[in-house]
Amino acid sequence: MIPDPADLAERLEACHAAAVHDVLRAMGLTGFVLPPEIRCLDPARRLAGQVWTVSGRCEEGLDAHQSLLSWTGLLSMAPAGRVVVCQPNTHDIALMGELSAETLHHRGVRGWVVDGGCRDTGFILELGFPVWCSFTTPKDIVGRWRPERFGEPVTIGEVTVCSGDWLLADRDGAVIIPGEMVAEVAARTEAVLQTENKVRTAILSGMDPREAYLRFGKF
Repeated sequence: MIPDPADLAERLEACHAAAVHDVLRAMGLTGFVLPPEIRCLDPARRLAGQVWTVSGRCEEGLDAHQSLLSWTGLLSMAPAGRVVVCQPNTHDIALMGELSAETLHHRGVRGWVVDGGCRDTGFILELGFPVWCSFTTPKDIVGRWRPERFGEPVTIGEVTVCSGDWLLADRDGAVIIPGEMVAEVAARTEAVLQTENKVRTAILSGMDPREAYLRFGKF
């Protein structure tokens, strides 16, 4: 039975990135952690969901009207219930701002993760729309940037991200889960968290940490 995506997103969001990392490592995977400079505007937030990718490039001298048409077209295409992962191929401008965040939030997009900049951060924090980015800057995309590819694989750091993959991000960072493995990873992570709770309870009840590790096989 294929899990309901909304239910799966809620289950993953109840986990944390470090536990998912440990599960993926134990399953033999590598190259699934996004670069550490990609951080959440609000460290208290978590974000989980199925990924939809977009990439583009800078084009100085681009017509301002055309750049905004392309940008609003991207916002129109972003699927509800997904996390947009953007590779803008530039670390010079903001790839998220006030009106864009409000638009995506209103349309039911779960969050935005970009290997690039963000602006209007105060408004976005007040709105509560989850944004992970590399830096902040007042510079926007107008006359400077346009999207080129939608739903195709993108590379961020050493990680290849595909539409249909899943993402879990929190204050520790962001991990990418292959789409075909997500149900198993969620179940294994939930089991890990249950075991960690047993270890914690044992230690707080007076058990030696080494004994707790040997008994539960987790620390």
